[in-house]
Amino acid sequence: MASLLRDFPSSRAVTSAESCPLRRVNIFKMASTVNEIAAQASENLTEYQNATNVRVPSTPEGMAIAYGSLIIMAILPIFFGSYRAVRHHKEQQQQYKASGEQPDTMSRREAAMFPFISSVTLVGMYILYKVFAKEYVNLILAAYFFFLGILALCHLTSPLISSLVPAAIPKTQYHILFTRGKDDKEHIINYKFNLHDIVCLICCSLVGAWYLLKKHWIANNLFGIAFAINGVELLHLNNVVTGCILLCGLLFYDAFWVFGTDVMVTVAKSFEVPIKLVFPQDLLEKGLSAGNFAMLGLGDIVLPGIFIALLLRFDNSLSRKTNVYFYSTFFAYFMGLLATMMIMHLFNHAQPALLYLVPACLGTPLLLALVKGDLKALFSYEDHPSQPAQQSEQTQIDAKKDK
Repeated sequence: MASLLRDFPSSRAVTSAESCPLRRVNIFKMASTVNEIAAQASENLTEYQNATNVRVPSTPEGMAIAYGSLIIMAILPIFFGSYRAVRHHKEQQQQYKASGEQPDTMSRREAAMFPFISSVTLVGMYILYKVFAKEYVNLILAAYFFFLGILALCHLTSPLISSLVPAAIPKTQYHILFTRGKDDKEHIINYKFNLHDIVCLICCSLVGAWYLLKKHWIANNLFGIAFAINGVELLHLNNVVTGCILLCGLLFYDAFWVFGTDVMVTVAKSFEVPIKLVFPQDLLEKGLSAGNFAMLGLGDIVLPGIFIALLLRFDNSLSRKTNVYFYSTFFAYFMGLLATMMIMHLFNHAQPALLYLVPACLGTPLLLALVKGDLKALFSYEDHPSQPAQQSEQTQIDAKKDK
């Protein structure tokens, strides 16, 4: 504006307003015109910014790819995590025979309390996002999940990366040991690793840095899948009754917080950490830079997954040719997840996935056991049977003698 006005004669060059009224009017007209141009330019810039921020409507093909990818990313961790859980269960049994220490499993009381603890945590996160800036909360959580994600990814990919490491790198063993006390030493840290594990840690740290710097959806999914597989593998339900209590409680928890309030949806959309799997619905239009995501929480994968993994261990205890309970419930989970996606698309509203997954995952094995006459065996099965009191006392006495 000032640069335009400098090209016009100043008021000192005019003898009086009356002597040159036309020139004075032209100056005011020019100023008004410049203001109109500036306002129009600002309006055009705003319209352009709004146009670039508008999401491209998802095509049917894009939504089908997104929903299909989410389903595949959900069922694979359950399948592989369940078989890894069988191996972990055998390791726990060997450790129990050696030390006499009962492995940690979820009790019925813990299963009953889980929905209430989850509700308190959910409301706490909701309040955090309302009181504090979302950017600061996500920054702290991202740093925390950065380390957790690297450890989960290392645990998952260590055998694969170790097989790809050149033979020139030896498997030199290292041992980190921290103890507390003099006579009766308590192990605080007791970790053994080799050079191949260090290579694995470096590779997984690169994925972590990619996620921390870019928050890319592929890096998010790599961490999310690692969390899901590790969760299904390491979290064990001891018996079917505990699983029924847990899943039934979470069904009401999920339905209430999705349909009753906006708390869960708000937290899920604000939470920029890898506790959900995402896939862009506009991938065909925008490629890897797409941003219109469909999402699925890890809880909808891990919690039904640990129950399905329990059924695989039950199948193994029956020593039959086929794992009928595992595969039937696994297929029921797939159908329940497919129904969730279809209803979500039909009503264009977030759906509590457990509302459809829990009846599928509980009803299928119970009905199958009723038909096959295995109902008593199903409810009496325990991963780690309770030991008689005398045997437990004798085990403790033997352990003290060994020390």
